[in-house]
Amino acid sequence: MALDGRCMCGAVTWTYSGNVTRNLVCHCADCQRATSAPFTAFLGMRPEQLRWTGDIRHYESSPNTVRGFCPSCGTRLYFRSDRWPHEIHVHAATMANPEDYLPDAQVFMPSRAKWLDRLPSVPAHDGFQQAPADLPVVEPLKT
Repeated sequence: MALDGRCMCGAVTWTYSGNVTRNLVCHCADCQRATSAPFTAFLGMRPEQLRWTGDIRHYESSPNTVRGFCPSCGTRLYFRSDRWPHEIHVHAATMANPEDYLPDAQVFMPSRAKWLDRLPSVPAHDGFQQAPADLPVVEPLKT
């Protein structure tokens, strides 16, 4: 399988040629904090079959676990842990075609944000919606 992807600004790119070892949606508190999102989706890959270009910075989010990110735009690229020494977990949203991602499982369900259950009943829009009529519009600060 051949896959590729990049960070938001394109300063970091990746290519992978091999079988994906995992396709998971993770709801753990660490992933929530690291991505500022209710969950993250990732692909497990063999490090020896993954090639990176560009500068990547790392943050040790817990003992023996590092998270790679682009220092230019801040995109979270992957996490790697000694718990899975033969895998690197690349964020699916960095794929060139993230719509092709198909998760196989969800993990750490006790940490799943409960409000996700409400999403099917929440109004959906093609872009940012207008401010609700009963809330005042906040003017930007003048500098």
